[in-house]
Amino acid sequence: MDPTPAHQLHRSLMDLVRVAGLLQGDQQVLSHPVSLSQAFALDELGTAGGPLSQRELAERLGLEKSTVSRMVADLERKGLLHRERDPANRRVHRLRITERGRQLRAHLAELFQQRYDRWSAAMAPDEREALLYGLSGLVRAIRRNPPPPG
Repeated sequence: MDPTPAHQLHRSLMDLVRVAGLLQGDQQVLSHPVSLSQAFALDELGTAGGPLSQRELAERLGLEKSTVSRMVADLERKGLLHRERDPANRRVHRLRITERGRQLRAHLAELFQQRYDRWSAAMAPDEREALLYGLSGLVRAIRRNPPPPG
């Protein structure tokens, strides 16, 4: 019996997560003192065009507010972001990436790009095209049918 497309997708995504080293959870990313979620947070803060609230960052990352609160505290301790009260609403924290955070973000982006360049070069052109087409379809399908919370 042939596996269903859903089963094949499951196996392929599980393999991708494993071989790309994404199971490391809160371990360091590319030998730097940040987790993968922290690297994503720095990227969001670096591209936002201004400070974000913790709620906005949580929404952009698809993470719970409590998770983002702990992550932000850790990034602040590391000197990678600055958290300040919003003058218009003292209950809201505004997050701004620091210069050190910008430098780390740029360095990580360069390292990721080198990795993607190697992976992309190891694929045939039609494989790259099919992958990009398929990934955009998968992202669209997930957005239309998001996983249940929790």
